Amino acid sequence: MTRIIQSLSEISRNYDALYVDLWGCVHNGVTAFPEAVAALQTYRAQGGIVILVTNSPKPRAGVEAQMGQFGVPADAYDAIATSGDSARTAMYRGAVGEKVYFMGEWARDAGFFDPISVVEAPVEITRVPLQEAEGIVCCGPFDPMADPDVNRADFLYAKQKEMKLLCANPDLVVDRGETREWCAGALARLYTEMGGESLYFGKPYPPIYDLARRRLTALGKNIGESAILAIGDGIATDVAGAMGEDIDSLFISGGLAAAETKTNGQPDPKALSTYLEKEMSSPTFAMGHLR
Repeated sequence: MTRIIQSLSEISRNYDALYVDLWGCVHNGVTAFPEAVAALQTYRAQGGIVILVTNSPKPRAGVEAQMGQFGVPADAYDAIATSGDSARTAMYRGAVGEKVYFMGEWARDAGFFDPISVVEAPVEITRVPLQEAEGIVCCGPFDPMADPDVNRADFLYAKQKEMKLLCANPDLVVDRGETREWCAGALARLYTEMGGESLYFGKPYPPIYDLARRRLTALGKNIGESAILAIGDGIATDVAGAMGEDIDSLFISGGLAAAETKTNGQPDPKALSTYLEKEMSSPTFAMGHLR
Protein backbone atom coordinates (compact mmCIF):
# COMPACT_ATOMS: atom_id res chain seq x y z
CA MET A 1 0.00 0.00 0.00
CA THR A 2 1.28 3.46 -0.94
CA ARG A 3 2.28 5.55 2.07
CA ILE A 4 1.59 9.30 1.94
CA ILE A 5 4.49 11.29 3.40
CA GLN A 6 4.92 14.96 4.26
CA SER A 7 8.53 15.52 3.20
CA LEU A 8 11.49 13.76 1.60
CA SER A 9 13.38 13.93 4.89
CA GLU A 10 10.97 11.37 6.40
CA ILE A 11 12.44 8.61 4.23
CA SER A 12 15.66 9.95 2.72
CA ARG A 13 17.96 8.32 5.29
CA ASN A 14 16.96 4.94 3.84
CA TYR A 15 18.42 5.74 0.40
CA ASP A 16 21.93 6.47 -0.87
CA ALA A 17 20.83 7.83 -4.24
CA LEU A 18 17.81 9.45 -5.87
CA TYR A 19 16.68 9.22 -9.51
CA VAL A 20 14.74 12.48 -9.78
CA ASP A 21 12.39 13.50 -12.57
CA LEU A 22 12.60 17.16 -13.56
CA TRP A 23 9.46 18.48 -15.23
CA GLY A 24 6.63 18.56 -12.70
CA CYS A 25 8.91 17.76 -9.77
CA VAL A 26 11.83 20.22 -9.78
CA HIS A 27 10.47 22.79 -12.25
CA ASN A 28 7.34 23.46 -14.30
CA GLY A 29 9.00 24.19 -17.62
CA VAL A 30 9.28 27.87 -16.69
CA THR A 31 10.78 28.16 -13.23
CA ALA A 32 12.18 26.01 -10.42
CA PHE A 33 10.17 24.90 -7.40
CA PRO A 34 12.08 26.36 -4.42
CA GLU A 35 10.99 23.67 -1.93
CA ALA A 36 12.05 20.88 -4.28
CA VAL A 37 15.45 22.48 -4.84
CA ALA A 38 15.94 22.91 -1.09
CA ALA A 39 15.01 19.26 -0.44
CA LEU A 40 17.60 18.04 -2.94
CA GLN A 41 20.27 20.39 -1.61
CA THR A 42 19.65 19.13 1.93
CA TYR A 43 19.79 15.50 0.79
CA ARG A 44 23.11 16.05 -0.97
CA ALA A 45 24.52 17.93 2.02
CA GLN A 46 23.85 14.79 4.08
CA GLY A 47 25.84 12.64 1.65
CA GLY A 48 23.14 11.51 -0.79
CA ILE A 49 23.62 11.34 -4.57
CA VAL A 50 21.08 12.97 -6.88
CA ILE A 51 20.84 11.83 -10.52
CA LEU A 52 18.37 13.84 -12.57
CA VAL A 53 16.68 11.26 -14.83
CA THR A 54 14.65 13.07 -17.43
CA ASN A 55 12.69 12.26 -20.57
CA SER A 56 14.15 15.32 -22.25
CA PRO A 57 15.34 14.83 -25.83
CA LYS A 58 18.20 17.22 -25.09
CA PRO A 59 21.76 16.01 -24.44
CA ARG A 60 22.74 16.44 -20.79
CA ALA A 61 24.69 19.65 -21.55
CA GLY A 62 21.50 21.17 -22.93
CA VAL A 63 19.49 20.14 -19.87
CA GLU A 64 22.19 21.54 -17.59
CA ALA A 65 22.01 24.89 -19.37
CA GLN A 66 18.21 24.81 -19.13
CA MET A 67 18.42 24.16 -15.39
CA GLY A 68 20.36 27.38 -14.98
CA GLN A 69 17.72 29.29 -16.92
CA PHE A 70 14.95 27.90 -14.72
CA GLY A 71 16.84 28.66 -11.52
CA VAL A 72 17.87 25.14 -10.51
CA PRO A 73 21.35 25.53 -8.97
CA ALA A 74 24.21 23.14 -9.67
CA ASP A 75 24.42 22.08 -6.02
CA ALA A 76 20.96 20.46 -6.24
CA TYR A 77 22.22 17.48 -8.28
CA ASP A 78 25.29 15.40 -9.10
CA ALA A 79 24.66 14.21 -12.66
CA ILE A 80 22.05 14.09 -15.41
CA ALA A 81 20.75 11.16 -17.48
CA THR A 82 18.53 12.14 -20.40
CA SER A 83 16.42 10.10 -22.77
CA GLY A 84 17.98 12.25 -25.47
CA ASP A 85 21.45 10.87 -24.77
CA SER A 86 20.11 7.30 -24.76
CA ALA A 87 18.30 7.90 -28.05
CA ARG A 88 21.27 9.71 -29.62
CA THR A 89 23.49 6.74 -28.85
CA ALA A 90 21.06 4.43 -30.65
CA MET A 91 20.72 6.80 -33.60
CA TYR A 92 24.49 7.01 -34.11
CA ARG A 93 24.63 3.22 -33.98
CA GLY A 94 22.27 3.13 -36.95
CA ALA A 95 19.03 2.13 -35.20
CA VAL A 96 16.85 3.94 -37.78
CA GLY A 97 19.30 4.21 -40.68
CA GLU A 98 21.54 6.99 -41.92
CA LYS A 99 18.94 9.13 -43.71
CA VAL A 100 16.37 10.28 -41.16
CA TYR A 101 13.22 12.37 -41.13
CA PHE A 102 13.32 14.69 -38.12
CA MET A 103 10.24 15.62 -36.10
CA GLY A 104 10.49 18.33 -33.46
CA GLU A 105 11.35 22.01 -33.00
CA TRP A 106 14.74 22.50 -34.63
CA ALA A 107 15.59 25.64 -32.65
CA ARG A 108 15.14 23.62 -29.47
CA ASP A 109 16.30 20.16 -30.56
CA ALA A 110 19.26 20.80 -32.86
CA GLY A 111 21.64 19.60 -30.14
CA PHE A 112 20.27 16.09 -30.59
CA PHE A 113 22.42 15.82 -33.72
CA ASP A 114 25.64 17.04 -32.10
CA PRO A 115 28.61 14.63 -32.45
CA ILE A 116 28.76 11.87 -29.86
CA SER A 117 31.91 10.36 -28.37
CA VAL A 118 30.57 7.20 -26.69
CA VAL A 119 29.91 5.42 -29.98
CA GLU A 120 32.84 4.00 -31.90
CA ALA A 121 32.56 4.59 -35.65
CA PRO A 122 29.15 6.36 -35.52
CA VAL A 123 27.10 6.28 -38.70
CA GLU A 124 26.82 9.52 -40.66
CA ILE A 125 23.35 10.92 -40.07
CA THR A 126 21.66 13.07 -42.72
CA ARG A 127 18.31 14.79 -42.26
CA VAL A 128 16.11 14.36 -45.32
CA PRO A 129 12.43 14.75 -46.33
CA LEU A 130 10.14 11.89 -45.33
CA GLN A 131 10.00 10.50 -48.87
CA GLU A 132 13.80 10.03 -48.85
CA ALA A 133 14.12 8.74 -45.27
CA GLU A 134 15.09 5.32 -43.94
CA GLY A 135 13.66 6.08 -40.51
CA ILE A 136 12.17 8.77 -38.25
CA VAL A 137 13.81 10.61 -35.36
CA CYS A 138 11.09 12.11 -33.15
CA CYS A 139 12.05 14.64 -30.48
CA GLY A 140 8.50 15.98 -30.32
CA PRO A 141 5.65 17.33 -32.42
CA PHE A 142 6.14 20.23 -34.82
CA ASP A 143 3.29 21.97 -32.97
CA PRO A 144 2.98 20.85 -29.33
CA MET A 145 -0.61 22.13 -29.19
CA ALA A 146 -1.83 20.19 -32.24
CA ASP A 147 -3.52 16.80 -31.90
CA PRO A 148 -1.03 14.03 -32.77
CA ASP A 149 -3.57 12.76 -35.31
CA VAL A 150 -2.43 15.49 -37.73
CA ASN A 151 0.55 13.20 -38.46
CA ARG A 152 -1.59 10.25 -39.50
CA ALA A 153 -1.01 10.62 -43.27
CA ASP A 154 2.78 10.85 -42.87
CA PHE A 155 2.76 7.92 -40.46
CA LEU A 156 0.76 5.80 -42.88
CA TYR A 157 3.38 6.43 -45.56
CA ALA A 158 6.22 5.67 -43.12
CA LYS A 159 4.55 2.45 -41.98
CA GLN A 160 4.12 1.29 -45.55
CA LYS A 161 7.85 1.90 -46.08
CA GLU A 162 8.55 -0.09 -42.85
CA MET A 163 10.36 2.83 -41.22
CA LYS A 164 11.21 2.67 -37.53
CA LEU A 165 10.43 5.68 -35.35
CA LEU A 166 13.03 6.56 -32.72
CA CYS A 167 11.23 8.25 -29.81
CA ALA A 168 13.56 10.52 -27.84
CA ASN A 169 10.93 11.36 -25.20
CA PRO A 170 8.32 8.74 -24.20
CA ASP A 171 6.24 11.29 -22.24
CA LEU A 172 2.75 11.73 -23.68
CA VAL A 173 2.12 15.22 -22.31
CA VAL A 174 3.83 17.84 -20.18
CA ASP A 175 2.61 20.95 -18.39
CA ARG A 176 4.55 24.08 -19.28
CA GLY A 177 3.39 26.40 -16.55
CA GLU A 178 -0.39 26.17 -16.83
CA THR A 179 -0.42 24.92 -20.43
CA ARG A 180 -0.51 21.21 -21.32
CA GLU A 181 1.50 20.22 -24.40
CA TRP A 182 1.88 17.03 -26.42
CA CYS A 183 5.24 15.23 -26.35
CA ALA A 184 7.04 12.77 -28.62
CA GLY A 185 5.56 9.80 -26.76
CA ALA A 186 2.09 10.69 -28.02
CA LEU A 187 3.34 10.56 -31.60
CA ALA A 188 5.15 7.26 -31.03
CA ARG A 189 2.00 5.81 -29.47
CA LEU A 190 -0.04 6.79 -32.53
CA TYR A 191 2.56 5.30 -34.87
CA THR A 192 2.56 2.06 -32.90
CA GLU A 193 -1.25 1.93 -32.87
CA MET A 194 -1.16 2.30 -36.65
CA GLY A 195 1.10 -0.73 -36.91
CA GLY A 196 4.46 1.02 -37.12
CA GLU A 197 7.51 0.16 -35.00
CA SER A 198 8.56 2.68 -32.35
CA LEU A 199 11.83 2.52 -30.41
CA TYR A 200 11.77 4.10 -26.93
CA PHE A 201 14.77 5.30 -24.89
CA GLY A 202 13.39 7.16 -21.87
CA LYS A 203 11.39 6.21 -18.80
CA PRO A 204 9.90 3.65 -18.26
CA TYR A 205 12.20 1.73 -20.64
CA PRO A 206 15.51 0.11 -19.55
CA PRO A 207 18.05 2.12 -21.63
CA ILE A 208 17.72 5.30 -19.58
CA TYR A 209 18.14 3.37 -16.32
CA ASP A 210 21.29 1.79 -17.73
CA LEU A 211 22.51 5.32 -18.44
CA ALA A 212 21.60 6.47 -14.91
CA ARG A 213 23.56 3.53 -13.51
CA ARG A 214 26.57 4.55 -15.62
CA ARG A 215 26.30 8.06 -14.22
CA LEU A 216 26.48 6.61 -10.69
CA THR A 217 29.46 4.47 -11.64
CA ALA A 218 31.23 7.50 -13.11
CA LEU A 219 30.86 9.15 -9.70
CA GLY A 220 32.59 6.16 -8.12
CA LYS A 221 29.39 4.87 -6.53
CA ASN A 222 28.33 1.22 -6.36
CA ILE A 223 24.81 1.46 -5.00
CA GLY A 224 22.35 -1.43 -4.98
CA GLU A 225 18.76 -1.12 -6.18
CA SER A 226 17.37 -1.28 -2.64
CA ALA A 227 19.23 1.94 -1.78
CA ILE A 228 17.85 3.94 -4.75
CA LEU A 229 14.60 5.93 -4.70
CA ALA A 230 12.97 7.15 -7.93
CA ILE A 231 10.93 10.36 -7.71
CA GLY A 232 8.49 11.57 -10.34
CA ASP A 233 5.00 12.71 -11.27
CA GLY A 234 4.49 10.35 -14.19
CA ILE A 235 2.67 7.21 -13.13
CA ALA A 236 3.25 5.55 -16.52
CA THR A 237 6.87 6.69 -16.79
CA ASP A 238 8.57 7.45 -13.47
CA VAL A 239 6.65 4.99 -11.30
CA ALA A 240 6.29 2.28 -13.94
CA GLY A 241 9.99 2.53 -14.71
CA ALA A 242 10.95 2.25 -11.06
CA MET A 243 8.73 -0.78 -10.62
CA GLY A 244 10.32 -2.37 -13.69
CA GLU A 245 13.78 -1.76 -12.26
CA ASP A 246 12.72 -3.07 -8.83
CA ILE A 247 13.49 0.18 -7.04
CA ASP A 248 11.30 2.15 -4.63
CA SER A 249 9.36 5.14 -5.90
CA LEU A 250 7.95 8.42 -4.60
CA PHE A 251 4.97 9.58 -6.65
CA ILE A 252 4.52 13.38 -6.84
CA SER A 253 0.75 13.65 -7.16
CA GLY A 254 0.62 17.41 -7.68
CA GLY A 255 2.11 17.21 -11.17
CA LEU A 256 0.39 15.54 -14.12
CA ALA A 257 -2.22 13.85 -11.91
CA ALA A 258 -3.08 16.83 -9.69
CA ALA A 259 -6.73 16.86 -10.76
CA GLU A 260 -7.23 13.09 -10.56
CA THR A 261 -5.69 12.88 -7.09
CA LYS A 262 -7.37 16.09 -5.87
CA THR A 263 -4.01 17.37 -4.72
CA ASN A 264 -4.27 20.58 -2.73
CA GLY A 265 -0.97 20.66 -0.95
CA GLN A 266 -1.30 16.91 -0.41
CA PRO A 267 -3.30 14.29 -2.33
CA ASP A 268 -6.74 13.32 -1.13
CA PRO A 269 -6.18 9.77 0.17
CA LYS A 270 -9.36 8.36 -1.35
CA ALA A 271 -8.79 10.05 -4.72
CA LEU A 272 -5.18 8.87 -4.73
CA SER A 273 -6.23 5.30 -4.01
CA THR A 274 -8.85 5.40 -6.77
CA TYR A 275 -6.34 6.82 -9.25
CA LEU A 276 -3.64 4.26 -8.44
CA GLU A 277 -6.14 1.41 -8.68
CA LYS A 278 -7.29 2.69 -12.08
CA GLU A 279 -3.68 2.94 -13.27
CA MET A 280 -2.84 -0.45 -11.73
CA SER A 281 0.17 1.11 -10.04
CA SER A 282 1.61 0.94 -6.54
CA PRO A 283 4.32 3.50 -5.81
CA THR A 284 6.07 3.03 -2.49
CA PHE A 285 5.34 6.57 -1.34
CA ALA A 286 3.32 9.61 -2.45
CA MET A 287 3.25 13.30 -1.65
CA GLY A 288 1.75 16.39 -3.22
CA HIS A 289 4.94 18.23 -4.14
CA LEU A 290 8.60 17.50 -3.62
CA ARG A 291 9.84 19.21 -0.49
